Amino acid sequence: MTPTDNDKALLKVHRSALEGMPAGRPMSLSAIVTFHASAQDIALDISEAVFRNAITRDSEESRALLKLWRKQLTRWDRAAEGSDSWCAGSEARTQERRTAVFELLGLETATRKLLDAEIPVSTQMGPVVISREYTPWRGIGTPRGVDWYWPTYERYLREVKGWSDETVVDLGEAAERVVERLADPTSPEAYQAKGLVVGYVQSGKTANFTGVIAKAVDAGYRLVIVLGGTLNLLRGQTQRRLDMELVGRENILRGTVETESDYADDRDWLRGRFIKHGGLPSELGAFDIERLTTRENDYKSLAQGIRALEIEKREKSLPLHDPRNLDHAAARLMVVKKNKTVLSKLVKDLKKISGLLGEIPTLIIDDESDEASVNTVNPRSSSAERTAINEKLSELLRLLPRAQYVGYTATPFANVFIDPSDSEDIFPKDFLISLPRPKGYMGVQDFHDLDGQVPEEGRTFADSNELAYIRSVDATEEEDDDLSLRQAMDMFVLTAAVKIFRENTDPLVPSNFYRHHTMLVHESRLTADHRELKGRILRLWDESGYTSAAGHDRLRKLFESDLLPVSRARAGDYAVPESFDDLGPHIGAAVTRIGGDLAPVIVVNGDKDIESGEADFERRSIWKILLGGQKLSRGFTVEGLTVSYYRRRAGNASSMMQMGRWFGFREGYRDLVRLWIGRNETAGSKELDLYEGFEAICQDEESFRAQLAQYSVLIDGRPQVTPAQVPPLVSQHLPWLKPTSPNKMYNARLVELRSPGEWQEPTAFPAQPTALRHNVDLWLPILEQLPSVRTAFSHRFEGAARPHRFEAFANTVPAEAVLDVLSSLKWHSGEQFAPHLTYLEEITRQSGQIDDWLVVAPQHSTRRQAILLGNAGRSFSWFGVERRRDPLFGAISNPRHRAALLRVAGTLPTCGDAATESYVRERRGTLALYPIVERRNADSIAPDGRIDPGKVVMAFSFVAPSAARGRGNQVVRFTTIDSSRENEAIISQ
Repeated sequence: MTPTDNDKALLKVHRSALEGMPAGRPMSLSAIVTFHASAQDIALDISEAVFRNAITRDSEESRALLKLWRKQLTRWDRAAEGSDSWCAGSEARTQERRTAVFELLGLETATRKLLDAEIPVSTQMGPVVISREYTPWRGIGTPRGVDWYWPTYERYLREVKGWSDETVVDLGEAAERVVERLADPTSPEAYQAKGLVVGYVQSGKTANFTGVIAKAVDAGYRLVIVLGGTLNLLRGQTQRRLDMELVGRENILRGTVETESDYADDRDWLRGRFIKHGGLPSELGAFDIERLTTRENDYKSLAQGIRALEIEKREKSLPLHDPRNLDHAAARLMVVKKNKTVLSKLVKDLKKISGLLGEIPTLIIDDESDEASVNTVNPRSSSAERTAINEKLSELLRLLPRAQYVGYTATPFANVFIDPSDSEDIFPKDFLISLPRPKGYMGVQDFHDLDGQVPEEGRTFADSNELAYIRSVDATEEEDDDLSLRQAMDMFVLTAAVKIFRENTDPLVPSNFYRHHTMLVHESRLTADHRELKGRILRLWDESGYTSAAGHDRLRKLFESDLLPVSRARAGDYAVPESFDDLGPHIGAAVTRIGGDLAPVIVVNGDKDIESGEADFERRSIWKILLGGQKLSRGFTVEGLTVSYYRRRAGNASSMMQMGRWFGFREGYRDLVRLWIGRNETAGSKELDLYEGFEAICQDEESFRAQLAQYSVLIDGRPQVTPAQVPPLVSQHLPWLKPTSPNKMYNARLVELRSPGEWQEPTAFPAQPTALRHNVDLWLPILEQLPSVRTAFSHRFEGAARPHRFEAFANTVPAEAVLDVLSSLKWHSGEQFAPHLTYLEEITRQSGQIDDWLVVAPQHSTRRQAILLGNAGRSFSWFGVERRRDPLFGAISNPRHRAALLRVAGTLPTCGDAATESYVRERRGTLALYPIVERRNADSIAPDGRIDPGKVVMAFSFVAPSAARGRGNQVVRFTTIDSSRENEAIISQ
């Protein structure tokens, strides 16, 4: 047998062996390969040495064999741990799990090393699950249902969309976490599970719920209702996506000719990108999916009666949910708009088949579930009726006792604030799943320098997201001053030219790779404003002179000062023009693509704009400036978005985050993305900064996700928290930007938040002079105990180019003395610090896990910015930090102060700096004091440094000892109020 023939045979046998392992459990590879080689009558040397040689050869068969193993090892690496599963005791996505797999396979050491080298364990975080205890039914005994639509969808993602094995397995894992928490569709007892899946804005949530639908219908769910947003456009987009990637050509055509399909003129239909089953699934041993809606048509009352909703039973005497009926019945799929009229028609039709409703396993997917679906009328008001959409959802759930409700959103606060006791509402009582941030996604974190390790004065385009991507819309501009808008348009033309340059010169970029290239202008929701703004943009375009010498000179300056240095730092392997002269030949083509039809602007403020095809990204290539408001604020994906010009304020964090259309996947042009955003704009008496607003939302959202990850860890096999206990985790609220609409907020209070080894930075310091004097007086005894000789601290974060150094007055203070101060401080809002104080009281006075604190007062390198505090007249550096989210401060500490103090508290490994290491103790925390003088009080500092203590904010940050975890294993304890038990606190711990 030749090496090629041997590799082909090896591939065939290994494929059979891996697919034949019972229930996906790893077992002796030698034994099962021997069995399949014998069964297929293949004479083959099956030794591991032959296998190792095969996967390292450069041949088509060898690459296919390695891909086969990559797919299977990735699945095993990510398999969910269960008490009775093969992977019990080994955590997913760890080397420990991989070792457990190798042990079960019985692999030789050399084979293990080779597979680990070729297929490294990915430690990227998987989905985070907060769940009630549930009865497992997936993978128990005989597999449930008919595996058809999920394997087909899996292949489609790999072969048509080009997804990697790792990404497909991740999607399958996330979808499985949802499906396993739904009720068993064949269970004699009806149960309604309700859950929420939290993704990121424009991050691929549709792919996840497509996977959920595929797995659910395979398992036996036979009515699928997808609530596809509030716009015709969004509903139609969702219908098309499901038709293309799940339903497939044969289910769409159902015997009709191609030209009669509702996709007869669709580009992807004509290119063969819709799934093909090779015949009607029902004729191939599976079951069909029948569409009750189409791309163009929402749900309508069925003219032919209710037969389309009735599901025939093969065994008339048995209920539909019996497997003998379920596995042969066709599934019904409808994608409906969240509209009262449409949902009323559906409810009316369902009532006509009331005798069957209790037997139909139903899955309801609610896309953008925080919009329209949530009841905004206080259910405790006896005179109030539910809001229209929420009432129809409640009716659906009442009519369909076997319905499972799964909401999807990127802004979950409205959903988790729903009253858990309202049984007719959509509170996710059974599970809350937070999806991981996908690879290649460009989200809010990528536009901010959160917890940046590089001091502001040393930042570059390479290490600062703000410098690379953010451009300020100067709030001092007069209304008729269009400097920022013109500059954004110039960048739009330059980036268009770079895309054309890459299509023509970059081997990584095929021709017509950039099908869309867009700029978004979002200033107002009012159509009258859109008309005025469109006129301004057209005037600027006409006056731009992009093909003139003056226009080229303006573009050259922007290219050399902005685009070129950023791309050199951020383009990675993609081609970057060496000079403007290299880019110049492509400027004309860029201008022609954008405005060659004399219409460079598309206004999107109603469905008709998209339905006419003007802004339909599926039907045509679009290189335009899009201008709009509400219709561009949620769900609608602006394809190819490269430059954004954003001035629109919002009333709450959820709405504002949804307006971030610049979030998404930016393959091949990540370095070209720019955001012009309003800074320091005034609204009434409040100073607003939209960029800092997004930063604050991001910090709150990431804190929420991080806490979910902490609380998802089971304690003694039981959940720490249930979804009903999640609302208190939403603990930070912006004074001018609430997490969600006030009428959606749930009243809950966090009692204790344990944070061993974590940097904590309170921000709700008071503003009243009496409270400020009180706090200064409390801290003075500790400040006066600090030695007057400065200590030089130093530590290097892993991967940092240089260590972070600073000088400070430092001394150790007994834990009880510090706690006495912290317990007596006055706050603007005590609720922010109270959960921390409870934790600090516990580790100090109850469990005794802290001996003392290293208190440091960081000092500036120069002595000029100093104030005198206390009767002894000690001089201390002061810090000019402002209340960016008045009355709350933003970040207080300097990033370079953190590493050394985290090291002393035991969070970071040794740094080698003698001064820092001399303070390290296992039971020691660190606390940094920052006397703050706000800008409005800076003139009050006397020439000798004296100042009224009523104008000094004694701010601080702290790190509790990393070993001080409190009593027990839980990380949170809190109170929540259930409205069904009026005014009664429920303590969970």
